Amino acid sequence: MNGIGKLLAIFAVLAGVHSGAASAAEYLVSNQDEYRRATQDLAPGDTVVLANGTWMDFEIEFAGKGTEAAPISLTAQDKGKVILSGVSSLKLAGEHLVVSGLVFRDGYAPGEAVISFRRNPDDMASYSRVTETVIDRFNKPERGEVDYWVAIYGQHNRFDHNHLEGKGNKGVTLAVRLDTEESRENHHRIDHNYFGPRPVLGSNGGETLRIGTSHYSLSDSLTLVENNYFYRTDGEHEIISNKSGGNIYRGNVFYESLGTLTMRHGHGTLVEDNVFIGNGLPHTGGIRVINRRQTVRNNYLENLTDFRFRGALVIMNGIPNAPLNRYDPVEDALVENNTVINSDHIALGAGSTEEISEVPSNTRFRNNLIYNADGRDIFDIYDDISGIRFSGNVLNDVADPQIKRGFRSELIALEKGENGLLYPVSPALAGVGASRDLRPVSKEQTGVSWYPKNDAQTDFASGRTHSVEPGIGALEAAIAEARPGDVIHLAPGDYRVERILIVDKPLTIRGDGRAQIEFERTTLFEIVEGGSLHLQGLNISGLSSPDYKGNSVVRTSRQSMLTNYRLKVENCNVTDLDVNLFFNFLAASPGTLADRVEIVDSSFSNVTGVILKLDPDKTPYGTYSAEYVDIRNSRFDGVQGAIAEVFSEAGESVFGPHFSMTGSRVTDVGRGKANASGASVHLHGLLKTDIEDNEFRDSAGVVVNHLIGMPLTRIVDNTFENTPPPAVHERYYDKEHTAVLENNTVR
Repeated sequence: MNGIGKLLAIFAVLAGVHSGAASAAEYLVSNQDEYRRATQDLAPGDTVVLANGTWMDFEIEFAGKGTEAAPISLTAQDKGKVILSGVSSLKLAGEHLVVSGLVFRDGYAPGEAVISFRRNPDDMASYSRVTETVIDRFNKPERGEVDYWVAIYGQHNRFDHNHLEGKGNKGVTLAVRLDTEESRENHHRIDHNYFGPRPVLGSNGGETLRIGTSHYSLSDSLTLVENNYFYRTDGEHEIISNKSGGNIYRGNVFYESLGTLTMRHGHGTLVEDNVFIGNGLPHTGGIRVINRRQTVRNNYLENLTDFRFRGALVIMNGIPNAPLNRYDPVEDALVENNTVINSDHIALGAGSTEEISEVPSNTRFRNNLIYNADGRDIFDIYDDISGIRFSGNVLNDVADPQIKRGFRSELIALEKGENGLLYPVSPALAGVGASRDLRPVSKEQTGVSWYPKNDAQTDFASGRTHSVEPGIGALEAAIAEARPGDVIHLAPGDYRVERILIVDKPLTIRGDGRAQIEFERTTLFEIVEGGSLHLQGLNISGLSSPDYKGNSVVRTSRQSMLTNYRLKVENCNVTDLDVNLFFNFLAASPGTLADRVEIVDSSFSNVTGVILKLDPDKTPYGTYSAEYVDIRNSRFDGVQGAIAEVFSEAGESVFGPHFSMTGSRVTDVGRGKANASGASVHLHGLLKTDIEDNEFRDSAGVVVNHLIGMPLTRIVDNTFENTPPPAVHERYYDKEHTAVLENNTVR
C-alpha cells in the first residue's frame, strides 16, 4: 500500500471511531413511558438517566448488548436522588450493562428478587455490573414470605460498592444462582459492598450471602467475594453459606456479626485475609470447615464467643456417603497462619453423632496463633482427631494443652500493628498467625459515600423526656407526639386509657411508683412495626378491661413485623388480670420476634392467663417469638397459667431462644384448669436455659423439652416446695437428657 493508501486507511478508522462515539446517546427520562420508549433499541455506549425523584411501582427491565469498551448504562440524574418505591424491581438481560446510583426504599419487589441478573430463565445478563446502588429495608410485607434482594445469574457479572441494609423478611440477601449450565463456572465478582444490619430472623433462611444450593453443590461457581464489610448481619448462623466449589472469600471484614462463614457444601474453597471482630457479643463466630480441599489461611479472628459448630474455627465431622443436602466429611483441608485472639472456642470433630460420624482426614493445622489472655485452652474435641496433623502452632501460656504434638505454649506479649490488629512482639513469632501485611477494608471504603451507615437500633431513654399529668387522652397524646428514644414520665395519679396505645417507636413510659393505669380495651399497648417498649415504675390493673377471653396488657401487631422489638418491664406492679380466662400480660402474634423480653424487680398477681405467652407459631420450623427472655428478682402470685411459654422448632440454623430466670419467687402459679401446658414454666426447643436461685411454692413444675442442636440447660440452686421437681425431656433422641440439675431442694 502506498503512502496515500495508508493515509486513507487511517482516516477511515478514525471516521469509524468518531461515528461510533457520535451514535452513543444519552436519554434523560422522567416517567415510565419515556423510559420504555428510550430503551426499545439501545446501542453500545448509550446511557439512560432516570430523573431525580420518587418512582413508584416501577418494574425496570434493562436489556441490551453493549461492548466492553462501550457498555450500556442506566443511572440516576444524581446519585441517591432516584428512589424506587412501592412495588418495584430491576431485571438485567444482555451483555455489558452497567447500573448505578439508584435507591430501593419504602416498598418491596413483586417477584423473587429486588435486583435480578436475568429477565427470565432464558434471558440472563453477563459481563454486567451493578454498582453504587442502595437497598434499604425493601422487604415484602410478610416476614415469612421469601425473596432475594439480589440474585446473580449468568457469567462474569460484578456487584460492587453497593449498600444493603435491613432485610427483615425470609430469604438470602444476596444469592449467586447456579440453576442453569450458563450460570455455572461464572467468575462473578462481589466486592466492596456494605452489608448493613440484618436483624435475627429466628428461623432458617436468613443468610446474608449464599453461593449455590445443595442441588448444585458439586458444581464450581468460581465466584470471588472480596473486600466487603459485614456489619451486624445477624439473620441466622450462616452469614455466608458456601454451597458450590472453587469460590474465594478474601479480605472481607465481619464486624459484630452473629454466625459464621460456613463452607456448607462444595469443594476447593479458599478463605484468606478475612477479619472477624466480635467484641464479645454472644454468638459471634468465625469460619466453619466442611467438605474437601478447603483452605483457610491468614485470617484474623478476635473476641468471638460462640461454641460448638459456630466457634472461632470449626472443623466438622461428616456423614459417610452423605446426600447432597448433608455434611460431606472434611478431607485434604489446610488451616494455616490464622490468628485467634481472646475467643472462646475452637471446635474439632464438631457435630459428632452416630450419623455425623466420619472424622476429618488428611488435614493440616499449622502455624496458627491462638492467644487468650487468661491462658485458657479453647479447643473442644468432639471425636477422633488423628486425621488432623498439627505443626508449628503457638498458644499463650496454656499450662497443660490438650493437643501436645504440633503446639508449643509460651508467654506471648502482643502489640497493635499499623493495621489496628494485634501481633506478637517477639520477632521469633513473625511466621506464626496472620501476616502484618493484612489490610482490613474499612466500613467507609465499602458501599456508597452518599448514603448513611446507621447503627441498628435506637436505645431506650436516648431522647427527650415528656411530662404527663393525669387526664383523659393525655397518655395517648404524649405517645403520638413522642420521637424514637423519648421518655414519657407520668406524674402520680390515676390514668384511665380508653384506646389501644399503638407503640411504633422505641419508647419508655416511666413513673415513680404512684402512677396507676387502667384500660378499657382488650389490650393496653400494641407494639407494631418499629416499636419497642420500656415500662418502668408503673402500677397496671386489669379491673376496667372488657369481660372477654384473651385480653392482654401488651400484644404485638396482628400483622407480620419485619423489625424485631424489645420489651422491658422494670419495677412495675401488675394486678387483677382476671376479668375472664386467658388474660395474658404479653401475647405475641405469629410473624413477630422480640430481640429481648425482660422482667426486672416486678410483681404480678391475680392473673388468669400467661405472663409471657411466646408460643404463637407452633409449626415445625416456624419462626419463634423471642431471642432472649430474662426474668430477674420478680414475684408471681396467683397466676393460673405459666410464667413463660416459649416455643421453637426452628432447628440448628438459629441462635436461640434463650431463657433466664433468677432470684424470683413463684407462689400458686400454673395450676389453673385451663393451663394446657401444666407447667409454671414451659420451654420447648430452646438453645439455652438458666433457671437459678428461685423459690417455687404451691405451683406446677418446670417443664423443658430438648430438641436438636445440643441445648444447654441449667436448673440449679432452686427451691421447689409443694411443687414437682423440674422435668426435662429429650423429644427426638432416646437418650438421657443433657441438662444440669444441681443443688435443687424439693420438699
